[in-house]
Amino acid sequence: MRNCLIIVIIILLAKVVSAQDPGFSQFFSNPIYLNPAFAGTTELPRVAINYRNQWPQRGTAFSTYSLSYDQLLIKQNAGIGFQIMRDQELNNVINTNSLSLSYSYHLQLGFESFMTLGLQAGMVYKQFNIGNLVFPSGINQLTGEISEWVSSHYSDETKLYPDFAVGAVGQHEEYYWGVTLHHLNRPDESVIEGDQKGRLPIKGTVHAGAMLHRLHYGLLSREFTLSPNILYQQQGSFKQLNLGIYMIEKSFLFGGWYRNNLDIRPDALIGLIGLALDRIQLGYSFDFTVSKLSNYSYGSHEISVTIFPGRKKEIPIRKKLIIPMI
Repeated sequence: MRNCLIIVIIILLAKVVSAQDPGFSQFFSNPIYLNPAFAGTTELPRVAINYRNQWPQRGTAFSTYSLSYDQLLIKQNAGIGFQIMRDQELNNVINTNSLSLSYSYHLQLGFESFMTLGLQAGMVYKQFNIGNLVFPSGINQLTGEISEWVSSHYSDETKLYPDFAVGAVGQHEEYYWGVTLHHLNRPDESVIEGDQKGRLPIKGTVHAGAMLHRLHYGLLSREFTLSPNILYQQQGSFKQLNLGIYMIEKSFLFGGWYRNNLDIRPDALIGLIGLALDRIQLGYSFDFTVSKLSNYSYGSHEISVTIFPGRKKEIPIRKKLIIPMI
């Protein structure tokens, strides 16, 4: 009975956020998911692997897996990439599989000014395992007895639909910015017959940041980098503001984010650490929930691995953007 009530609570919360997309705390370690214009913005090809386990002490409430690849096409001033994702929600009640292709075109506006425009097209296959769902109307309020598991209004158990996104990122010297619009076609993913509210809202993302180089003074003087960032997302009525900063010293990285769901309350504090070598980058982050959902969420774990295969050119490529390492 307790597990059934937990499922009901999660379903109600999901309705409140109006079909919110799965989100990652290590925004820049999954660059194509954040913005298709990031395709081909590194000198070497890039393979990014991401795993997120949200609310781990509630079984497998929310788990997301992502694999992406992108590379720079030097002669065409362009980048290409693809991404495969699987998102498991509500203890596998909802499973989403997607494949997307990204294309970007790079412009050099000045000696240290760049801009990239990106397009993304994909297909999404969504499965609804509704046989074990419990709805409030199916629970006897006095005895707690379950009288109905699935509403008769729920018919379709799978959805297949196309999905499109556009984006742009830019850089001037050590400052960078980006803007993205996902779900341009507002695909219908409802499983309720006659539902007029099942279209996925457009998700807009705006982000900006900088890579500020500093020096330690003294006997052990070494250079380090501070990277402050701001990221705002809105999808339907859901609004979220993220403020973060990284510190990078040689190959070691650490930092944190403050996440605020504007229409509700402060949501989480995010701590992260990472290791960035020449050909591989590792990251781990933990979301510490500070809202009242902490009684149910128990935080979130996220792991990222980024690999850069291939051989670097003798002359570095200048037509590329700064991307934070985590």
